[in-house]
Amino acid sequence: MKTYTIQKKPDGPDFWSLIPALSIDCPLWSDPKGITASARLCYDETAIYVNLSAVEEQIRAEYTSVLDFPCEDSCLEFFFCPMPQDRRYFNIEFNPNCCLYLGLATDRYDLVRLLPQTPVLTPKSARTPDGWSITYQIPVSFIRHFFPEFQAVSGGSIRANCFKCGDLTPNPHYLSWNPVDSPTPEFHRSQDFGLMYFA
Repeated sequence: MKTYTIQKKPDGPDFWSLIPALSIDCPLWSDPKGITASARLCYDETAIYVNLSAVEEQIRAEYTSVLDFPCEDSCLEFFFCPMPQDRRYFNIEFNPNCCLYLGLATDRYDLVRLLPQTPVLTPKSARTPDGWSITYQIPVSFIRHFFPEFQAVSGGSIRANCFKCGDLTPNPHYLSWNPVDSPTPEFHRSQDFGLMYFA
């Protein structure tokens, strides 16, 4: 099981350059053919901040609707259990258009899609010379709607995994941070999540 330390959010507008990256580098079920991805996370008392980026030449970005499935486009995903002893996890999936799939589940079969009436994650997507990135924040207040005891504090932890996929891209691909023990494409396995510690 891999681990990652979530640093306290530094001051200043360019703080992401100060945050260590984790590599989403475990190929699953197909050859990614040069597609790579990484993630950076940090936190303060109000939110967990997430930055995901991909090196991807042939980007698919078709979906824009609230009920679309961004995993069929070029997609970057963050799944996490806020309370390590609780099997429930959020799955957060974005394509380059900031099309979002936000869910809460214990596995694929009881997955509930969440449709907040007001924007929660405030995503920002950017194209880069060799791919794209997505940045957003997960408010602690939002997490506490479902996990009232959650706190983003030093010494705490979450279980999580990060993914890169693209079901209908020119080169369908699946990458993860922690390996996934499944013979067929399946990200909804919280038992395969790694550990992330709040510094």
